Amino acid sequence: MQKIFIGMNVLKLSPIILSALMLAAHFFRIEKDAIVVMCICFPFLLVFKTKWAARSVQIILFLGGLEWLHIMYKDVVERMNLGEPWHRLAVVLCMVAAFTAASALVFRFKSLRRLYGFDGSSEELDAA
Repeated sequence: MQKIFIGMNVLKLSPIILSALMLAAHFFRIEKDAIVVMCICFPFLLVFKTKWAARSVQIILFLGGLEWLHIMYKDVVERMNLGEPWHRLAVVLCMVAAFTAASALVFRFKSLRRLYGFDGSSEELDAA
């Protein structure tokens, strides 16, 4: 039963992993190698079952969503100036930005709230 519980938590965390890989691919494309490494590594913060680790990942995902919006704006302006179609680009990158930012919401699952101490259980353990 414990293996199923762990597997379900990994499945619940999969949007974070996918978002991290999409961000890594984006930064790889623009040759920002140090940021690529950070994007690949930040989900490993979740190995630490603490509130600060989960909050750090949430902040990074929010910043990743902002990065997608920044890229969308920059690319749309460039395409508009060239007279090329830009609507699909805007829609796709807005959806990627929304997915990346929304990935931070996985900690709303009850099992993940409990695991990362958002329900007060870690403070109770520390006080004991």
